[in-house]
Amino acid sequence: MRGCCESPLAWRRSQTGTPVVAKGGAQRKERRNVEPIATADNEPSVAPLPDVSELLDGMPRQRGAATVVGRTVQVPVPAARTLRPWRLLPTPTGTPFTFAYAAVLALTSLFATYAAPSLVVTLYQASSTDVAHLVQTPVLVLLASALWIAGGVASPYAICFLLVLTALERRIGGARTAVVFLLGHVLATLATEVPVGLAVLVGHLPDSSLHRLDYGISFGVAASVGALAGLLTPWLRWPVLVLFGSMLVEDLIEFTDPMTNWGHLISLAIGIATWPMIRRWYRTAMATA
Repeated sequence: MRGCCESPLAWRRSQTGTPVVAKGGAQRKERRNVEPIATADNEPSVAPLPDVSELLDGMPRQRGAATVVGRTVQVPVPAARTLRPWRLLPTPTGTPFTFAYAAVLALTSLFATYAAPSLVVTLYQASSTDVAHLVQTPVLVLLASALWIAGGVASPYAICFLLVLTALERRIGGARTAVVFLLGHVLATLATEVPVGLAVLVGHLPDSSLHRLDYGISFGVAASVGALAGLLTPWLRWPVLVLFGSMLVEDLIEFTDPMTNWGHLISLAIGIATWPMIRRWYRTAMATA
């Protein structure tokens, strides 16, 4: 039985265990237990944490933006290339092959200028790479004929010798420059003298053609010009080839010495044919420099 002081709604909630909805749709909320709020008086004491600042140095750095302070690196700025005209001429240390060869040619040219003419002619004939000498002593005359300058030190080929061989040796070295020079000198000589010997053999030329005077450095110089052109930039390569080639063609048109003029064109072509080898040598020389 309900108590006399108990309201009807409270009695109903105690009997059914469900909340009772009052008029107007509002639901009564049950009273909840509330945890006591901790205060300074009743808060339990907590022990202080140990100092771990020294342990943080051993931890790996976390990802994120960080400011790295390091030593300033000075990047060297390449200096502007200055024109050095003396590098156009041979030197004992920079271009030993060209320098030594030029010294020998200067001595033989002085000898040819001041020695007795009869002695000079005899030496020219002994050094000539004509058919008769090539058959008897080919190696000797091929080397001896390259010790003279046809026309002396004032010859255009003497000037080309200094400029071209110096530039070529500075790029590929002395030994390889000597190979290019000898390649043009020997092959162009054989290319011009062998047809003469065959023509004499079949009767198209007289026997005196077997003793045609032939000496000088022009074949080797022409081959060196062709080889050097392969190492130049295009804007300089083609003008050099056109200028030098037109000079050789002009000499051939004059028909003063057709065999020698043909030899100059052949030696220029030999130098151009060495471009793959010359460029490989140049890359090797630059890699080891």
